[in-house]
Amino acid sequence: MTRPSPDPSPTSRPAGGLTAAVPPPGCPAHEPGPGGVHRLYGPVASADPFGLYERLRAEHGPVAPVLLEGDVPAWLVLGYAEILEVTRNPRRFSRDGRNWGEYRAGRVGAASPIAPVLLWGPDCTHQDGEVHQRLRSALNQSLDRFDRRGLRRHVQRHAHQLIDRFAADGEAEILAQYAQQLPMLALTTVLGLPEEEGPRLVRASRQLLIGTEKAVSADRYIQRTLGELVTRKSTDPGHDLASWLLAHPADLSDEEVVHHLRLVMVAGNETTTNLIVNTLRVVLTHPRFRGSLHGGRMTLPAAVEQVLWDEPPISVCPGGFATQDVELGGQHIREGDVLLLGLAAANVDPAVRPAPGAPMHGNRSHLAFTSGPHECPGQDIGRAITGTAIEVLLTRLPDLRLTTEPDDLSWSSSTWSRHLDALPVAFSRREPRGPSGAGATAARAGATTSPPPEAAAASTVRRGVPPTGPTRTWRALRARLRQWGLHRHD
Repeated sequence: MTRPSPDPSPTSRPAGGLTAAVPPPGCPAHEPGPGGVHRLYGPVASADPFGLYERLRAEHGPVAPVLLEGDVPAWLVLGYAEILEVTRNPRRFSRDGRNWGEYRAGRVGAASPIAPVLLWGPDCTHQDGEVHQRLRSALNQSLDRFDRRGLRRHVQRHAHQLIDRFAADGEAEILAQYAQQLPMLALTTVLGLPEEEGPRLVRASRQLLIGTEKAVSADRYIQRTLGELVTRKSTDPGHDLASWLLAHPADLSDEEVVHHLRLVMVAGNETTTNLIVNTLRVVLTHPRFRGSLHGGRMTLPAAVEQVLWDEPPISVCPGGFATQDVELGGQHIREGDVLLLGLAAANVDPAVRPAPGAPMHGNRSHLAFTSGPHECPGQDIGRAITGTAIEVLLTRLPDLRLTTEPDDLSWSSSTWSRHLDALPVAFSRREPRGPSGAGATAARAGATTSPPPEAAAASTVRRGVPPTGPTRTWRALRARLRQWGLHRHD
């Protein structure tokens, strides 16, 4: 393939009223890669990814040439309308990595750190046409079997157990002790895995998305763990995603089941962890979320949607491989070129948003979960876990507060996502909710008390539970939100 190259005589394009910072000539912090193309990885991109997106928009418009790990060329789609064009035209933009010109030419192989994300795999995100429809239908129908109310109860149980471990300390690092652990604990039940696998899988899935040299070995560990799960469920099925995919009429192979479990686990854990901690950070630090936003009245779900606009949990994701030469956003895309979706950049596209951070009042037309036939299938599960996690935490610890200045918080970034390094908080000391004596001591030591697996599974998938009125937990949370100006009065 012909590699994407920058405009030979680039001119600065106004970004709909936004002014991109222009670095001084020769500034080493903004030096581009070979051929003058900006790298989407490395210390410069990691230091300020949002600033990089706006520089790219100012220089190239809604579609910009970039370099991936190993200086592999790609196109980053920054425009909202252009992302919709890519995601809604699978015939022109295939998701099958075997159509990638760099792969066909042998310049990207299985050992590349970007291989686990971009190369072909037997899951619905890397397929087109009838194969995609068969696999996506199986995944959607299997995920739909989970009763959201039962899932929320499961998340509540684990949330209380995690809080019990630090409630009496009066302080915690809420990212490592809560937000990074809770989604995977929920997902292990969804997938059918033992809970003790959670911590190792959290580390492996994070390595996969960071894109370092450990990405390939982390991916092997994930696939091996899930392969063993599929083998067990083939002979001993249960109430879980692995068992339902195996039994689905679409007749998925064991390999296809493994890769769909991997898809749900890796994407679901990273996105939900980031969404939980990003929402908590905004609630704890931003006065707009305590007063002026939406006239001083906003529900917690609306606050989550605002965060999905402002800080989507995945900044960049694969968009597809051009199946023919096309024009997109003023750029000539050649057959075989790879396109990446700049979700964070598109959410602040001046064409759809008056200014970055502008209130969106619960508007769910953001691109945090992409769009089109490959839109994230597990987004409702992620929202359910996030809302429950924040509700339980703020109810248990109503005086939660940061122990550092907001400007002192640090971030880490990869090609695909940006996340907080830590979120230190303090609160009034409270006794664990578990039984006194040995039970409380065990909770403080990090042990968990769980009902039998069959009881937990039955709770997760049970249907037909009659609706109830507001719980004491929700009433307490609503009072807290009203105090901050976050809840719309009834």
